[in-house]
Amino acid sequence: MTTTVLLAGATGDLGQRIARELLRDAASDVHLRVLTRPGSTAATTLFGDDDRVEVTRASYTDVPALTEAARGADVVVSAVSGVRPVIVDAQRALLTAAVAAGVPRFVPSDYSADYRSIPPGSNRNFELRREFAADVDAAPIRATSVLNGMFTDLLTGDAPMVLFDRRRVLFWSSADQVLDFTTKDDVAHVVAGVALDPEAPRVVEVAGDQVTAREVARTMSELTGTPFRPQWAGTTGTLSAMAAVMRRTSKGGDTFPAWQGMQYFVNMFSGDAQLRHLGGARYAPERWTTVRDVLATRVGNAGGSAASAAASASA
Repeated sequence: MTTTVLLAGATGDLGQRIARELLRDAASDVHLRVLTRPGSTAATTLFGDDDRVEVTRASYTDVPALTEAARGADVVVSAVSGVRPVIVDAQRALLTAAVAAGVPRFVPSDYSADYRSIPPGSNRNFELRREFAADVDAAPIRATSVLNGMFTDLLTGDAPMVLFDRRRVLFWSSADQVLDFTTKDDVAHVVAGVALDPEAPRVVEVAGDQVTAREVARTMSELTGTPFRPQWAGTTGTLSAMAAVMRRTSKGGDTFPAWQGMQYFVNMFSGDAQLRHLGGARYAPERWTTVRDVLATRVGNAGGSAASAAASASA
């Protein structure tokens, strides 16, 4: 029996990965309906050659058009990314359309640490998800949220926790606080499994790895052969206050400004956003990608680049 999945945000980073996982098995009975805005050609460019993919266009301000886009779908999966106009406003329109079209199931764009118990005012992006979750819970539709901690991929890029050049691993308050990490690819695998499971529960908590800052430092020492040390960077209270000051003085509506990353670390190192009911084994990949795996790739790439540079210099 063919399952029709309406995927919103399919041209984004995570959305493309979810689409790939849904279509990974060429023999799978999945009809992927990709939602894109009128005038956009990105979805056609990405998916136009696959006869299992249907590109449908509707504006998030046009609920009747969204309803037609959702009609006949078995599940709506949201992978949109942004702040209030997207996470709350656009998803509310998408949820309204899904209900109006009689879609049985809805997967909101959560894909984060546990936002349900964080203190008010401590994390803008988490609180937007919590606000929209109240709408989802009130809607006459079966929903599943996927919570996965921080994307492990960020450890080698946007999240300045591992200071590779200084051989330090930053922590706030405690170097022994357990932190939840899952790679984007593994999250996409879980989301695809959830999308195809009509009995999926309201919340699926997964973590590809759970480590402390102290353990990350030990891993980096083993991978590089050079001592990495945990570096105390202050308390979570101090970091929260710094984030508040930066937020008040910042300009623009960036989705992930520096102060938002600081808020994320506050919730992780305080333990407020820690995942405490891990499950979802039936959605797990064959092998979770660990923090060590991701850091090893970063160290290996850096080593290869250094070797290439040295060879070029001596040529």
